[in-house]
Amino acid sequence: MKVAALCFLAAATFWVLNALNKDNYNTVVDYPIEIVFDETEFMPVENLPNRIKIEINGNGWDLLRKYFKINESPFLIEINNPSTKDYILTSELRRTLAENLTPSVLVSMVTDTVKFKIDKIVTRKVKIETDTTSTTLAQNFKLASPINIDPPFVNITGPTSVLQELDGVLKVTLGEDKINKDFNKLIPLTLPSAYTEFLTLEEESVQVKFEVFQMLEGNKRLKIKMINFPKNVSLAQEPSNIIMSYFIDERKVAELSEFEFEAILNYNNRDREDSTIFVEVKPKPSFLEKIKFEPEVLKLKYDNP
Repeated sequence: MKVAALCFLAAATFWVLNALNKDNYNTVVDYPIEIVFDETEFMPVENLPNRIKIEINGNGWDLLRKYFKINESPFLIEINNPSTKDYILTSELRRTLAENLTPSVLVSMVTDTVKFKIDKIVTRKVKIETDTTSTTLAQNFKLASPINIDPPFVNITGPTSVLQELDGVLKVTLGEDKINKDFNKLIPLTLPSAYTEFLTLEEESVQVKFEVFQMLEGNKRLKIKMINFPKNVSLAQEPSNIIMSYFIDERKVAELSEFEFEAILNYNNRDREDSTIFVEVKPKPSFLEKIKFEPEVLKLKYDNP
């Protein structure tokens, strides 16, 4: 059995070697290619194709080497201005590629088009904006000044289509939440992770400044003033006073003493459907916010005339 196996192996080896020495074989191979362009002026924004399918005819040994990509140098496709065109027809490459395949013969181009996406490299100015959320400032704090960013614009270099995705704006995070004091900090500039391999920044950081103020909570007892009430209309339950709660700009607290507040019940503004009336306050300065009353709605009582 061992002798038979060795004989069979030897016969098979001789048959394969003899077959590979013959010509006129056809096969389809993935042939390596390399797109060449001026990399100082252009940049690919997608992975470039590195192989095309071709059908070739030739000696068994040569076809075997090409099929398994042994010591195969890529076929160079030189493009002068790749940003104006995103494909090349393989029919345009046929003659040059056929010369590159010697001693094999090119039978046909199975891949008909080589597609690529290469953009021109440009530099654009983009506006720097802060990426703020509802938690950026502490509770009951507000901006007392515009957010000042220095420099307000920075230069970014990269392929045109990627720069267009930024839409002219680069957002920076402040790196802090619940800010309750004036802010003055050097913020490092970083690109979104999806763009880091394409874009480069000329500036490393920007200075961000702004001032904040606190809205203080307070309350007052208001005297009731009823206006436009007919003689036969009164309140079903008349409180001795109404409590007004509010938030006030801390910078305006001193001005509060200049006002005499009243809870106004205007009969002309009643809700006719359920015979209720809402409380209003006069005066109502702009520095008071989130004003609430207790009670907020009062029921009207109608007596027989």
